[in-house]
Amino acid sequence: MAEDTPMLDADAAKEQSLMYGREEHDIDQKYPNRPLNLHKTLPFHSLFTELFNPLLDSSKKNRPPAARRKQGPHGHSNLSPNEARRNIIERFIAGWRKDVGDDFYPAMRLIIPEKDRDRAMYGLKEKAIAKILIKVTKIDKDSDDAKRMINWKLPGQLNKPSASTAGDFAGRCFEVLSKRPLKTSVGDMSIAEVNNTLDQLSQVGQEEQQVSIFKRFYRRMNPEEMTWLIRIILRQMKIGATEKTFLDIWHPDAEALFNVSSNLRRVCWELYDPELRLDGGDTGITLMQCFQPQLANFQNKVGSFQRMVTRLQPTPDDDSFWIEEKLDGERMQLHMVEDSSVPGGMRFGFWSRKAKDYTYLYGSAFEGENAGALTRFIKDAFHPNVRNIILDGEMITWDMETDHIVGFGTLKTAAISEKENTTNSSTGQRPLFRVFDCLYFNDTLLTQYALRDRRKALSGAVKGVHRRLEVLPYIEAHSYTEIEPELRKVVADASEGLVLKNPRSMYRLNERNDDWVKVKPEYMSEFGESLDCVVVGGYFGSGHRGGAHSSFLCGLLVNKHAKPDDPEYEKCYSFFKVGGGFSQADYASVRTRTEGKWEDWNAKRPPPGIELGGHADNRQHERPDQWIRPSNSVVLECKAASVEASDKFRMGITLRFPRFKQLRVDKRWTDALSISEFMELKDNVEREVEEKEKEFKIEQSRRKKARTTKKPLVVAGNDAVSTPYAGPESKLFDGLTFFIMTDQLHPAKKSKAELELLVKGHGGKIVQRDSTADNLVVIADKRLVKVSSLEKRSTNNILKPIWIYDCIRQSELDTSPLPFMLPFEPNRHMFFLLPDKQLEYEANVDEYGDAYARDIADVDEMKAILKDMPRKFETVFRRQECVEQLEDHGEELSRLKNYMFSNVKVAFDGVGDGDEDSKWALQVQIAENYVRFGGGMVAGREGDDEGDGIVAQGITHLVVKNQDAEKMAVNRLIGATGLARTVGVKWVEKCWEEGTRVDEERFQWG
Repeated sequence: MAEDTPMLDADAAKEQSLMYGREEHDIDQKYPNRPLNLHKTLPFHSLFTELFNPLLDSSKKNRPPAARRKQGPHGHSNLSPNEARRNIIERFIAGWRKDVGDDFYPAMRLIIPEKDRDRAMYGLKEKAIAKILIKVTKIDKDSDDAKRMINWKLPGQLNKPSASTAGDFAGRCFEVLSKRPLKTSVGDMSIAEVNNTLDQLSQVGQEEQQVSIFKRFYRRMNPEEMTWLIRIILRQMKIGATEKTFLDIWHPDAEALFNVSSNLRRVCWELYDPELRLDGGDTGITLMQCFQPQLANFQNKVGSFQRMVTRLQPTPDDDSFWIEEKLDGERMQLHMVEDSSVPGGMRFGFWSRKAKDYTYLYGSAFEGENAGALTRFIKDAFHPNVRNIILDGEMITWDMETDHIVGFGTLKTAAISEKENTTNSSTGQRPLFRVFDCLYFNDTLLTQYALRDRRKALSGAVKGVHRRLEVLPYIEAHSYTEIEPELRKVVADASEGLVLKNPRSMYRLNERNDDWVKVKPEYMSEFGESLDCVVVGGYFGSGHRGGAHSSFLCGLLVNKHAKPDDPEYEKCYSFFKVGGGFSQADYASVRTRTEGKWEDWNAKRPPPGIELGGHADNRQHERPDQWIRPSNSVVLECKAASVEASDKFRMGITLRFPRFKQLRVDKRWTDALSISEFMELKDNVEREVEEKEKEFKIEQSRRKKARTTKKPLVVAGNDAVSTPYAGPESKLFDGLTFFIMTDQLHPAKKSKAELELLVKGHGGKIVQRDSTADNLVVIADKRLVKVSSLEKRSTNNILKPIWIYDCIRQSELDTSPLPFMLPFEPNRHMFFLLPDKQLEYEANVDEYGDAYARDIADVDEMKAILKDMPRKFETVFRRQECVEQLEDHGEELSRLKNYMFSNVKVAFDGVGDGDEDSKWALQVQIAENYVRFGGGMVAGREGDDEGDGIVAQGITHLVVKNQDAEKMAVNRLIGATGLARTVGVKWVEKCWEEGTRVDEERFQWG
């Protein structure tokens, strides 16, 4: 602390200790010149009596019921709303400086709680707070008041207060608390005490502890104070002034410092004197300090692609703009700086767009206990010259099995799992950091450089690591006509959309402008299919939509032709939820046509005619607040970008980016889409999209006379599909009928049309529905509704598309032109296996999954098989057992050089008997080596110890010098059980030369 630190009064000193406690020493070291309040902080109620309520009055918005007051003596009727708001805030800050001191941080973190990063999240939402308040006030959980808080979005009865507070949770709480207050006048809790208690609330996780803390608030606050406290906890203030207004009034440089630091405490403590300004170096981003990133502007709904490109400010000399994919992940910034004290020599920091520190999860070092879910795998991602760097990008989840991005909701789970992964496994889901900007490189700030130059710096600094840290590619375009084809591609891959960027632009912190513009599929012209679906559920909104339905659940009819006495009459499967695209007039029209026909959804007794998503024993996903019978409902025409899989809806699929187009007053509920009609429509749309993509590729590539495949044509009255092709490559599938239900996902993505063409090219027949055809082969790789339906009927095995490729590959290896049915393998080939076929198909593979009838396809399959095998095997090689095993398999060992003398025992005569012929002795020595190397045995001698004879036991061949030597040698054989073949040394030499055992008759001696 500075020597001239002013004296604090006793209450102020006590509050300092209360707020900062054990961390006060660390704070003094980090902020040695921080301001100190000389007096106790203001009462908590002063926030809404002097600031919040007047701001709401000045903005002419409806305040919470607790905040309704007549305009006070400081009215600003002659001022504009903006001027009035500034006056209110300036007066409150001036009063704080006068009555408390220069440390405005305790108040600021309650005024704009959503920007306070020093306090952890409470983990409390509306229903959790409602349950706590029910226990605190000791009201019956089945009482009307309890139900009104729990169901805060539902409208109450007309002409009662609860009707006007629908969608306003804090307003509902005020209604309940005002009936049973412990204090009628304002309480005595100071702002410092509230902050301290909220810190405690953020540190506990059990409901009993949370209830205890709320009881403390309840005893010392009146209902109005409790209402504002709840808004602070939920971080939903809505007081008519933004954080930018408060920061600008506090200090001219406050917003700039907050943008580069995301630290409200630093802003309040470093900029407490408005006369002291930051210089240029203090307003730039710095290493290991979180900043507020640049954001992409929203596309004008009525704007065209041409108008968007014009907004990117092309010049006569440079009309280019960049197209990047918009990723479905979490915006993340990576900081890396040299640090010799850290294992690996580099220290990391990771922060999200909302300044949440994720370093604990992704890692602060390459190695050691601080290596996280990402850093342990990216040591080779940077060029050796990188000393420090700041990267901007998107953290996404990547599925290594499908080699495709996964929805954002799986990111944290994948990261936690990968944090424990030390093997760099190529399976499962993992976090992947896609980088699209470089803002700081080797002590140089790059935000003032053009995007094109920042990208050059990025390419010079980052090499990347496959599926760990990658640089997001971009396309340089020059015409607005290049946008829609790229948008179609990303939609086909279930991506979020595109971002268009101006390569001449600088990086602007915490700002949305036309240099970056995001394009989402719902704005595409003539893309997607308009669908007429019946409304079966409604969801109440919050805020200005409170008390009325803000979105609707749409379903597909199971059987639109069912009669009233049929169980399937009016039965629907939930399909999608839509809330975008409605005007106030549209909402009013729906409300008028359905008024009085809605019923509250009872989770214990759901309506039998509406089936929601989820498991069969508890289908409650996307449960609406109210439901309506299809016969009493309306039909909505909606437009979507594409269809995607989802377990949130009963159909197993849903619409991606659904948007309301119009209310179909000309259609009855029976005119809405049924399940079968939609599936047929979906198949047609997919084929048309595939054809358009093919045509576009052909046009772009301009290849000479590229062969095209026409759209499959269904012949009337016949299930077979006639697809033009160049003629069958083989008759491999001759006699087989294929029902291909879905695209292929693994190991590579192939469309349904491509699979059908491949099968037909090898002699197979194609049908478009389940049939009783002989030798029917059903193929699927996605669990769609029609696939699940076929599984439930248990009439057919369902194969994965990889079986088709395995059959073709094996037939090429076997060079067989005949029809071929590769035996089914349970794990590799079966998408759905009939229970009575389990044992039969398991017999087609060994205990490790290796197929008996199929060669291993690739290295990955070999690795998978070896992975399941025991890690330790017997290390002793038993040669004789190996030889016998090979002979059992019909191997001709005599043709293998190192086995050609197997089961042969050779005796050599004339060596060691005083024979002075050195040439013969050398021949014998070489021949003995040949025999031993070829797997044979050389007979030993007993001349050294016991006599002069050859040990004859087991001898198969006797090598002699000449005919005379043969007679003498045979007489000297010891223990012979039969006559051995006599040959000359030339026989051994010839065998070695030919690499196989030759006939002995031609080499009797010599």
